[in-house]
Amino acid sequence: MADEYAPLGEGRRFSARRPVRLSDCGPNGFLRPDGLARYLQDIATDDWDDTGIESSDTWLVRRTSFQLAPGASWPRLGDVVTLTTWCSGSGAAWAQRRTDVACDDRVVIETVALWVPVGPAGHPVRVGPAFHDAYGEGSRRRISGRVERTEPGPDAARHPWPLRQTDLDVVGHVNNAALWSPLVEVAPEPLQFGSVTYHGSVEDGDEVTLVTEGNRWWLTVDELVRVAGEFRR
Repeated sequence: MADEYAPLGEGRRFSARRPVRLSDCGPNGFLRPDGLARYLQDIATDDWDDTGIESSDTWLVRRTSFQLAPGASWPRLGDVVTLTTWCSGSGAAWAQRRTDVACDDRVVIETVALWVPVGPAGHPVRVGPAFHDAYGEGSRRRISGRVERTEPGPDAARHPWPLRQTDLDVVGHVNNAALWSPLVEVAPEPLQFGSVTYHGSVEDGDEVTLVTEGNRWWLTVDELVRVAGEFRR
């Protein structure tokens, strides 16, 4: 895992600053993981738009992980954080995005995400030359696109997970950031590490079950895993 977080290669960097607001925090005043997920989603979108690449492809996130930097603590309400993002590797039809979150000029959270470009027909497409031209040397580092699949055991706890209209995006899917909400429920205190893997979409009308077992959790629909997560306190 440490190698994934290493800032390898030269190339494009994109940064943005934002304050940690009331809606991003829990009762303890710390930035919640779902708030972090929104930050990562927004800066990825802003970075891609800023490249000026014209494409009909849509980038879908398959897995996002974060780790707290050694000796650091989570940002709190009122802190101003700087997010810096870059491409740290790619494969035939996927790319890896690194994003560091800094507070007071010190990196406090390191994140890594695997993204897949999908064409208008809904199928993955190859990463094109324009992408590598924009993102530079780091994007040419070869990385695996393999995503681990885990399944809950028969004795795992199961509870209904009702969907809310505020969870849905413009196409009727539960937004990626909203799918981090179970992590906040099962591990409310600040975490050292967390990871969320998307195996399929969760859609309006789905009857969703939250399954928990130890430091892992899943969202299932008709007993099929759509989202899987793990954490470490």
